[in-house]
Amino acid sequence: MGTQQSNQNLNNQSYDGKTIALISYLTVIGWVIAFVMHGNNKTSLGTFHLRQSAFLMVLGIGIYALQFIFIFIPYIGWALSILLGILGIGLFILWILGLIAAISGEEKPLPLFGSKIQQLLSAIV
Repeated sequence: MGTQQSNQNLNNQSYDGKTIALISYLTVIGWVIAFVMHGNNKTSLGTFHLRQSAFLMVLGIGIYALQFIFIFIPYIGWALSILLGILGIGLFILWILGLIAAISGEEKPLPLFGSKIQQLLSAIV
């Protein structure tokens, strides 16, 4: 009987926004899991970080897709591929900043375009 009751407590447990925010930065699968968890318990912190991490992931996928295409073009493509690689390092730094803000439980927008992301993705999450 004790095991059955503990299983019910796990099923009824609602996740706080900090957990959702943290999980949203952990790969695309983590984002999907956080999105599903967020559907049960909507918090402003979870919404904020779901938007930020979704933008970072889409931007990262786009950068690396372009880099893959440019690598096959001699000289100019190679130079562009190197520049996109440097941009990818900047994107990684933004990801770390977002992850630190999620761990801290803060709604701190990413530098440069964080507030625009919230407006742009307000219809999605």
